[in-house]
Amino acid sequence: MILNILDSKPLPVYGDGQNIREWIHVQDTCSAIEAILQDGTIGEIYNVGGDHQCSNIDLVNLLCDLVDSRLDRDQQNSSRHLITFVTDRQGHDRRYALDSTKIQTELGWQLAEPFETGIQKTVDWYLEHRAWWEKVRSGEYREYYAVQYGNRLKQP
Repeated sequence: MILNILDSKPLPVYGDGQNIREWIHVQDTCSAIEAILQDGTIGEIYNVGGDHQCSNIDLVNLLCDLVDSRLDRDQQNSSRHLITFVTDRQGHDRRYALDSTKIQTELGWQLAEPFETGIQKTVDWYLEHRAWWEKVRSGEYREYYAVQYGNRLKQP
C-alpha cells in the first residue's frame, strides 16, 4: 500500500474494507521469535500478536494520511482518492486476532513498539529507503545476490 501511495497507483481494498486485522511492528515480531528460540519449549505453540486491531479501510486511510503528511500533500491532493474497493475473496475471514497471553506470561515477551509509532516508523522507513526497495521491485537485487552469494537464486 505504501509503495502504491508513493507511486499514485490504485489502493485495492477487499469488500467494504471492514475486515479487521491485528497489526504488529516487525521489530516486535523479531523479538518474539528470538524469545521463542531462546526460551520457548519445543513443541509448544506461541501466538504473537500486536494487541492492536483495526479495519483494513482504517489502516489504508491512515497510511494515506501519513504518507501525504510526510510529502506535504494538501487535502485536495489526498491519496485517499486512490482507494479502490475490489471483490472480496471467497471465504475471507471478517476478523483475525491473536491472544498473546502465553508468550507474555511464559516467556516474558512484551511489545516494545506501540502501533501508533510503529506505523509512522514503517512509513518513514519506506520514504528513507527508496533506493533499496526500487532495486527489489525491479529485480536488480537478484544480480547483487548472485554476485554476493553465488547464483543460487532460482530465476522466474
